[in-house]
Amino acid sequence: MPLYMSTFGYKPEVWAELIKSPENREETVREILEQAGCKLKGLWYSFGEADGFVLIEAPDTVSAAAIAIAITSSGAFRKFETAVVITQKELLTALEQAAEVAYVAPGAAVHA
Repeated sequence: MPLYMSTFGYKPEVWAELIKSPENREETVREILEQAGCKLKGLWYSFGEADGFVLIEAPDTVSAAAIAIAITSSGAFRKFETAVVITQKELLTALEQAAEVAYVAPGAAVHA
């Protein structure tokens, strides 16, 4: 199944609630994803622009989008962004295919 990485930033009021009542969000997120036919590969917290990120295995892009929309609509996040993650093997295949693409940049002359 395809992998998706979501980076997130909680709103300050969410952090305030977590300080008052700490909870293991990994188990909650795992259950939500499993109910949607997806799998949590990991949940990590960080410092900086993002408060953390999750790695999700989803059956397809529509399922990943549905999860992102549902989570974003909760109002708990100041930021929630999702990207497709590919393996090294997939990257090598993409690079091989890219060699066959005849892309012309905007404003560049087309050579016949």
